[in-house]
Amino acid sequence: MTQSASRPTLVKWLVPLAAACLILLLPVPDGLTPAAWRYTALFVFVVVGLITEPVAAPVIGFIGLCTAAVLRLVAPTPAASVRWALSGFSNDVVWLVFSATTFALGYEITGLGRRIALLLVAKLGANTLGLGYAIAAADLVLAPFMPSNTARSAGTIYPVVKSIPPLYGSTPAVQPRAIGGYLCWTAFATTSVTSCMFATALAPNLFAAELAGKIAGVQVGWMTWMTGALPLGILLFVLTPAVSYLLYPPTIKRGPEVVTWAATELVAMGPISRREVTMALLAVAALAGWIFGGAIMAPVIVSLIVIALMVITGVVTWNDVIGNRQGWNVLVWFATLVAMADGLNQVGFLGWLAERSAAALAGWSAVTIAVGLIALFFAIHYLFASTTAHATAVLPAFLVTVVAVPGMPVRAVVLTMLYSVGLMGVLTPYATGPAPVWFSAGYVAPKDFWRLGAIMGAIYLVALLAVELPYLLYINR
Repeated sequence: MTQSASRPTLVKWLVPLAAACLILLLPVPDGLTPAAWRYTALFVFVVVGLITEPVAAPVIGFIGLCTAAVLRLVAPTPAASVRWALSGFSNDVVWLVFSATTFALGYEITGLGRRIALLLVAKLGANTLGLGYAIAAADLVLAPFMPSNTARSAGTIYPVVKSIPPLYGSTPAVQPRAIGGYLCWTAFATTSVTSCMFATALAPNLFAAELAGKIAGVQVGWMTWMTGALPLGILLFVLTPAVSYLLYPPTIKRGPEVVTWAATELVAMGPISRREVTMALLAVAALAGWIFGGAIMAPVIVSLIVIALMVITGVVTWNDVIGNRQGWNVLVWFATLVAMADGLNQVGFLGWLAERSAAALAGWSAVTIAVGLIALFFAIHYLFASTTAHATAVLPAFLVTVVAVPGMPVRAVVLTMLYSVGLMGVLTPYATGPAPVWFSAGYVAPKDFWRLGAIMGAIYLVALLAVELPYLLYINR
């Protein structure tokens, strides 16, 4: 390696190391153990390392896991440390993410993804913005029926979207910004919006609603959730493709000649093949299982069964599955992050942060405290690799605080917090199940993914505070 090539890599290592050392040099806060504080510094090292990327993301995760396990920062014994370190690999969302990339492989190998992509381009491809809205609409149609946004966005939308950019000569290696970056970011950001619009659009929504009833006495039914979220959801659904178009503009704005070419390519492909039909039937079966099979089996089991059927029916071979480098890479990376985020909860950092943050707001007006709590609840998600984990670890403490504040408009504030659970998935490449899949697609550069997440997250938070909270305060007077 040359000196000029090694220098940037050295800087990429120094930045996360400096961030971790800075935390270690600070005194251990009251209420936290030294081990918890050291683990917090290690977690910061991992997150900053994911941004600077001195090595592949899974390696950064492995470094964090192994360091915490060796030093026993989370669990007291070597055996318990191993169980914690490997716990992410037993997480169902992790395997749903892997399944999504395998489905995409089936779409690609059979040619079904290309056929669907050509159909979309032939109908809507003359206008890139229109194509973005078409993808967003597909997610919205599925959202009320699919409580797994991973299954919906990564498993169903992603395989189709991934097939579109190459039709325009846009790949992760060649002209990713031509159209691929815009379409991938729009699809990802949109699923965060649709996840907040319906109680059944995201699994943690139902859990959060149950906590709201038990802790805050706020009962939230399906219709209550939808009617309350409607103004926010419609506004952000309309804005997201357009704002993404401005923030991450494609260089291909219009392509009428591509529409003609797509129609010609469809004719050249000939009639749909047996393998395409089989893949389509398996995709529909997976969709039906995700929507209606919840009482019988978990979505991840549906996905694994469909993968087995893809191999049995010859849609893909086992060598295709084990050669799915993107899928295995995402699985390892996301599994390490799930365990690392869980470690923050186990060492007591998240509970400590929620309590201290709530206490710091004491003495302010009820509305000011409400705004502060909602914003803090949203921003804390930078520390989580799962919306379910966030709702489990942090929401109870915030609900207790909301109820305890005199004069607090409890129902309006609680509902606003519940709606934020889906929206916060836009923040990072690990914030929610579909995030690693869209991130690993390669069309949006890592630094751009973090930047866009921060900007869109800020827009969504402002909409929560400036539109949704006032609306809920009005209808719950």
